[in-house]
Amino acid sequence: MNPVILIVDDDNEIRKLIDIYMKSEGYNTILAENGLIALEKLKENSVDVIILDVMMPIMNGIETCVKIREDSITPIIMLSAKSEDLDKIYGLTSGADDYLTKPFNPLELTARVKSQIRRNQMNNMTSEDVIEIDNLHINLLNREVKIIGEPREIKLTPIEYEILVLLAKNKNRVLTNKVIYESVWNEEFYGAKNSIMVHIRKIREKIENDPKNPKFISTVWGVGYMIEG
Repeated sequence: MNPVILIVDDDNEIRKLIDIYMKSEGYNTILAENGLIALEKLKENSVDVIILDVMMPIMNGIETCVKIREDSITPIIMLSAKSEDLDKIYGLTSGADDYLTKPFNPLELTARVKSQIRRNQMNNMTSEDVIEIDNLHINLLNREVKIIGEPREIKLTPIEYEILVLLAKNKNRVLTNKVIYESVWNEEFYGAKNSIMVHIRKIREKIENDPKNPKFISTVWGVGYMIEG
């Protein structure tokens, strides 16, 4: 499910501008024109990040932030036309996670929203969200694969990723070509052994330091493949 961003600002044009940029990133949005409406929206919806203007009528951003923090740890980015250090400190001590002064660059705001989403995902991550086998690290939340201690970026195709995750989730167990094919392709196995072999070779080329002497994925001749850990 795509992240949901709550945009709270009494300026209609600013709400629309932020809405456009958030949607361009694939995020879902909820709009509110003041703090009271924002609090009502939060009762009805689960959100991932709140973009909250400070200077608003009825209930300002500081009051709204304090109220939200009574029962929520949702990341809050505050927006304000004031740039003085004291205003920034006040905003952050009221419970905000980040602070941006107006006028702001929408791309910078987008980057900060992304940062808060990533941080929140890492904070909420459980052992079930990550598979670690030796220094092979698979993040199931963002489908990231990396070798700890090595700077290289590992880019797997969707099929390669699914094969690797299947083997990793079943470490120390030999998976036959039939099991791998039917689990990943969701089709009945019709002797697609060569197709699996090609994908395994490509995965090894991306995650192994020496693909010809693989550390992670072992071939069990005549049966299938396995990851030991």
